[in-house]
Amino acid sequence: MVFDDLGKGVLDNAFEGYNCSLFAYGQTGSGKSYSMVGYGPNKGIVPITCDELFKAIESNQDTTKTFQVTFSMLEIYNEQVRDLLVKSNPKGGLSVRQHPSLGFYVDNLKHTPVGSYKEIEARMDEGTKNRTVASTNMNATSSRAHTVVTITFDQVKEAEDGSKMKKSSVMNLVDLAGSERAESTGATGDRLKEGANINKSLSALGNVISALAEVSSGKAAKGKIVPYRDSVLTKLLQNALGGNSKTIMIAALSPADVNYDETLSTLRYADRAKQIKNKATVNESPTDKLIRELKEENERMKQLLEGGGLTLDQMMQQSGHDSAAMQGVSEEEREAMRQELEEQIRREMEANLKMADRMENTDQWNDELQQAKSEIDDNQTEQMKKTTPHFLNLNEDIVLTGMVTHFLTKEETVVGRLGDDQEDDISLSGISIKKEHCKIIMQDKEILIMPMEENAKIKVNGVTLTGPVPLKHKDRVLFGLNHLYVFYNPKNPATSEGTPEKVDYEFASLELSKEQGMAWDEQNMNREQQRLRQEIAEVYPMIAEANAISEELDKFKSFDVVLIANNDAQSANVMIKMTNLLNGNTWMWDRSTFVNRKFIMEEHYQKYSEGDNSILEIPKEQDPFWEPVEDVMIGAATYYLQPLAYKIEVDEKMPIYDYKGKSEGNLNVGIYPCDSSGKVIEDDYCEDPDELLNKPFSFKITVRDAVISKSRFIKGIQVRFQVRGDESEQTAGNFVASLTPNFNFSRIVSFESLKAAELDYLKNGSIVFKVFGKQEDVRNDTAKKHMNTKQLRQAENNKQDNVGNSASALLQILSGDDKKLVSEMKVLQKKCDTYDRHEQQIKKICKEYSEMEPSPENFNLLIEEISKVLTLEQTVRDKMKAVALASRLVGVGASQSSEPNPETQKLYREMTTMVSRVEESNRTLKEQLEEAERRRQNEDLRSEGDSAACTIL
Repeated sequence: MVFDDLGKGVLDNAFEGYNCSLFAYGQTGSGKSYSMVGYGPNKGIVPITCDELFKAIESNQDTTKTFQVTFSMLEIYNEQVRDLLVKSNPKGGLSVRQHPSLGFYVDNLKHTPVGSYKEIEARMDEGTKNRTVASTNMNATSSRAHTVVTITFDQVKEAEDGSKMKKSSVMNLVDLAGSERAESTGATGDRLKEGANINKSLSALGNVISALAEVSSGKAAKGKIVPYRDSVLTKLLQNALGGNSKTIMIAALSPADVNYDETLSTLRYADRAKQIKNKATVNESPTDKLIRELKEENERMKQLLEGGGLTLDQMMQQSGHDSAAMQGVSEEEREAMRQELEEQIRREMEANLKMADRMENTDQWNDELQQAKSEIDDNQTEQMKKTTPHFLNLNEDIVLTGMVTHFLTKEETVVGRLGDDQEDDISLSGISIKKEHCKIIMQDKEILIMPMEENAKIKVNGVTLTGPVPLKHKDRVLFGLNHLYVFYNPKNPATSEGTPEKVDYEFASLELSKEQGMAWDEQNMNREQQRLRQEIAEVYPMIAEANAISEELDKFKSFDVVLIANNDAQSANVMIKMTNLLNGNTWMWDRSTFVNRKFIMEEHYQKYSEGDNSILEIPKEQDPFWEPVEDVMIGAATYYLQPLAYKIEVDEKMPIYDYKGKSEGNLNVGIYPCDSSGKVIEDDYCEDPDELLNKPFSFKITVRDAVISKSRFIKGIQVRFQVRGDESEQTAGNFVASLTPNFNFSRIVSFESLKAAELDYLKNGSIVFKVFGKQEDVRNDTAKKHMNTKQLRQAENNKQDNVGNSASALLQILSGDDKKLVSEMKVLQKKCDTYDRHEQQIKKICKEYSEMEPSPENFNLLIEEISKVLTLEQTVRDKMKAVALASRLVGVGASQSSEPNPETQKLYREMTTMVSRVEESNRTLKEQLEEAERRRQNEDLRSEGDSAACTIL
């Protein structure tokens, strides 16, 4: 449907000789790539357009007309251009040049002849494969890169007199990167959000579209300059956006309500683009004229080069550069620039000569086409997969999964680092790949994998290798940090235990996180646990990469994943803790801030790996590893409000647990039922919390004092908490220098009329008291000054517990089991004491009545006394009222005869039943209390990481 509406127009315009452009804009996940490229059997606009193009060529019956199609594919990532039809690109990417007549172009970009849709499909697969390798090396995602496919379509028609006319069309098919704004990523508070604008080309594209819309509508100021030069993307799309091209834009929208702002932004973007008016013309010229112009231009440049050489200014003018930009440049730099431009001009001459030869000699084109065909894989790969053991890549982008294959054809296969002098059987690049990383040995009955160098990082099925391990069919293998593969052995399809039928990236990433202690059974998880598990599995590889970059650049920083409870104590957020390894200071980043910083770290590491050591000397304000000192969260103590619903006070010293479930001290807090003035109400037990509905209710929070165990927080302590309805956190304490601070803080919380939602908050909610310590930019530990980041991280890891244990403990608490144990026991104890008191009082009243003369007056007195005692659940009270009413209606009295009145006997039975019910309730409550005590004791026996029923939550 999309092709019928848009793609056919592109194809028709191409046959008419117009330049055409089609680009998709929208946020990640909105369907841009699916619309442009498609997935699996569902082809997108690009492959369908190419297929239909060659179908039209094959159906041509005009023998005087010939066709020539060339294909190129490039990617723009972080303002660098990569040719996707070659395996390796120069450091810093390909250069974007400007030709006086042709405009901007990518220097040395491969344009390959294609003769069928099958060849284009093979070239697109080749480009996707190279893109996969590059993104794996840099750990870049496709959502942050632009992909541009360019198809040049030439039609040459020969007239009766032998002259030829050439009609040419350039089709640009562009899949833009995701258009997420900083607000939606949550990184608006990050000081480096402007410097981290990796896709600043999208901002430049928006500025160009706005400027062109103003020009087209006549609203632009006279002489307004359209800022094409602000980014690589806008340079290459200059002709498509405001020149000789018929351009179509796809605005991809997400239906989710949470993406409302993004959807609105995309629609505004599209509305501005719709206002642009291009003046497209048919590109048709006699071939004789084109050949003559090409040869004349070559001859002119040849004479200039051979006649003593061109000056730098002449060469810059010839290549479309502004010579004024060279002011203040040294002679050495000018000479280097002159040589570079001279080489560029020679390449242009060579391209002109090749183009002229194609038009003059059809055999030249056929030879190039045959040579291009010979470069394409002859489909032996699929046949080898059926018989030969091999590795197949996994990628979080489903389009890039399965694009890289490494076959094991030798008895011993060596995996090493790309770019070294030694040639390896499988060459990988990126962080943590050693020169000789590992080797795979094929034996008669099994295939073994083993590390070759010390600290070579290899994981099989999520477990780190320390020696030889046999590989089985569908085993998951991680080389370094980014190279994730599935091993397939068609000769022996036996799999390892726990291997699913289909192995995908999600399964492999979750498996990798289990080594960190995240071994969770999804079947026993609630929705909150599943969400956290997924987020942790996603962030762990990024944390590993950030730590590796920190070691490579020697930044003395370490990163860990932590879970911090929300104020509702029923959910948590994935946070990343950054630690200064030299002085122990820590910072907490939310996931979005960390992801934002990680991309900047990757930028810096990329420049460093390309030999730019100046990245090590940047100001701290531009360093993604630097952060100003801030208050650090020591831990939290959670107080459940359930006792308040029964008008029972909460007055305890609670342990302060850090994110690992370890106690960092104690916090002394009291929460009491009170009146509106703050006077505490004592011994006013409420049997049924529903009685509080629609009545005034108040409680008082008193934060008394705390005891902190770590001396590093001697600079001061502060407590922060938030009650339902608060717009911001309340604070207790002002960072007075002490490890035993006295806060003496009180606050009254009042509800004028307690509603159902507020009562539910009392029955099921809690208050999380977060304890913060003051940090200062203290001096570095002199004992560590001779150690590098890697050594410091190893020393730190040796004395720390597995971070995953704390996450597992927190996730178990989030399941809801036993998390209210303490408050439940308090309520049960109070109810048990009350029932016991009621039981004794009723027995005493009944005994007194049994000694009295039976009479209506005495019986009414009995009913009244028992009614005062029984404040049990509503059903019991209603029963008592019914009995009392019945006694008055029938006029029960004492019989003068020796036999008791039948009605009196009935009432005795009713009273006996009620007393029995009180006794039964008492027994039940005692059993519940004993069970709660047993559960508490079982909790105490758990390991320290999983122990706390009163942990952060």
